[in-house]
Amino acid sequence: MATSNFERMLQLADEVFAVKNNPDQLDVTQEVLERLMRLHPATVSEYDDGNGPVAWVLLFPTTLDLMQQFLDAKISEKELFDRTPLDTEYDALYLCSALVLEEYRRKGIAKRLTLEAIENIRKNHPLKALFVWTFSKEGDLDAEAIARYTSLPLYKRPK
Repeated sequence: MATSNFERMLQLADEVFAVKNNPDQLDVTQEVLERLMRLHPATVSEYDDGNGPVAWVLLFPTTLDLMQQFLDAKISEKELFDRTPLDTEYDALYLCSALVLEEYRRKGIAKRLTLEAIENIRKNHPLKALFVWTFSKEGDLDAEAIARYTSLPLYKRPK
């Protein structure tokens, strides 16, 4: 039996991020997804080709102060998420992850999902900066492109 797109996406997430081996990373559980939706409904995006998901994008708004603590490696990704307050005004946006199945890459899917999410979040929050902790060259390039399209400065956490 062929592996479903959903199973392939879970496998890709595990291969790229290996969160089970790094307690500092955000492990996206049902509880985390529910809290993300409370931060803003546009935090999680998916593209489904009719046979299940082929792309997932996760980002979330936070504060400039928490962004700086994260960039300075004073707090982990998990702590960044846990410490982000609910029901407040956010001025920073963490580009957490973008995953696309190999045969769907380089078609602009992740960029489109990310830009749509940022546009929706900007309707409610005065974002002043984007930040990222990339795991690949493609991630670096994608984050830089997103920053250019949104005209927001991009800050990177050193690897």
